[in-house]
Amino acid sequence: MNMKRNVNDVKSMNEKLEKNTFPLYTCSHINNTTQEEKCMNHCTKMIQETKQFIQVLQTHPEQLFTVLRSHITLTVGAFLTYLMNQELTDFLGREKYEHTSTSSTSTPTNYRNGSYQRNYAIKQVGSVSVSVPRDRLGLYQTKVITRYQRLENELRQDICLLYLSGISTRILSLLSKRLLGRSISPTEVSRCHKELTKAVEQWRTRELSNEIYQYLFLDGVTFLMRTKHSIERIPVLVVIGVTEEGERKVLLLQAGDKESASTWRQCIKDLKQRGLQGDKITLGIMDGLPGLEKVFCEEFHNAKVQRCQVHVTRNILAKVPKKHKPAVVDALRSIFYASSKEKAKEFLQAFQSQWKGTLPSATKCLENNFTACTTYYHFPEEEWISLRTTNMIERLNKEFKRRTKPMEMVAGETACYQLLAFISLKMELHWKSNRFGTIKKHLPFFQNLDREEK
Repeated sequence: MNMKRNVNDVKSMNEKLEKNTFPLYTCSHINNTTQEEKCMNHCTKMIQETKQFIQVLQTHPEQLFTVLRSHITLTVGAFLTYLMNQELTDFLGREKYEHTSTSSTSTPTNYRNGSYQRNYAIKQVGSVSVSVPRDRLGLYQTKVITRYQRLENELRQDICLLYLSGISTRILSLLSKRLLGRSISPTEVSRCHKELTKAVEQWRTRELSNEIYQYLFLDGVTFLMRTKHSIERIPVLVVIGVTEEGERKVLLLQAGDKESASTWRQCIKDLKQRGLQGDKITLGIMDGLPGLEKVFCEEFHNAKVQRCQVHVTRNILAKVPKKHKPAVVDALRSIFYASSKEKAKEFLQAFQSQWKGTLPSATKCLENNFTACTTYYHFPEEEWISLRTTNMIERLNKEFKRRTKPMEMVAGETACYQLLAFISLKMELHWKSNRFGTIKKHLPFFQNLDREEK
């Protein structure tokens, strides 16, 4: 019976919609025919608009979400405006149109002084329009929306993350129109990420005495950077430290004059001032920059130097004719990936006997670099794969370059530190899931090496 009654109610409602004959209830303010006609016309107009809207939704259902977004922004804007009006009421101590006592003449009476429109972008809502109330004496300042701020704090943080992740200021400005309903200028984007300056500087100059580092990877990378009124190529010196537990962390990001031994010496001294325990450093891995190895040994008396095998291999192959390069590469691989230093020396003697007469320059280059390239044999075998080369820091530098590639230049040293710090922290998260010095013996490369030695 209830279902039949509901069906009949729906049918009668449809009939009324078609005939536009809704019953008019008698109200105290409706006391003549003119008012009844106005009410009837208003109801008829509303019914027609509703029917048109339903017809539009049947053909274009996506328009529903457009209407919903519009109503949401209007509702949120009205709610914020209501909050600020109530805030002003509490500030003045009286409701709107309420008179105050004039017995005290020592302080002037404050009044409402209208309002001004302001656009404010909110995360997951979009851009809303609010009316910010004012007082006549200019003493009231709302706490709902920060003065001069056009973006919500969480939205500003998201914009910073998007910028640091690789989206340029101009692309962000284009996307914001679609996502927020208003365009965020490149200047606003730059202003958002400038708020990270203090946090980045604290991380870059943090105390290092809380952990003990045993290995240091050192390298430099250059960027096209704006300096005052000119654009120059500025090197940034990078140091990665490995703790006794195998954790890898970026210890230094320092822009300098040039990648020279004197510049590196000053950077190492800065690390010591920040608490780096120099007597615990046992090995430094670097690319063979002239003078750097000497400076490193002078600053860290207990440390040895491991020269990158990849850089040495490139230097050797630069002295080898093209037709001999495959054979030389195989011979170098046998030397650098030998199971022990004694075995590596045997392969070195074989290389000398085979190539000294044909390739004297390449042979001499290998002889000069052999000792510095095989220092890793003094350390645990499971860490050899990570200590042979500077691949770890080269990988970090590659990420730096990939982020700055879409940019014509880096807008100064501070902006450079912000980008590099963000990428460094991302890499540290990646390193936590990959233990330092893990040798994967099941890989075909290492299985082939074992067969060659046997």
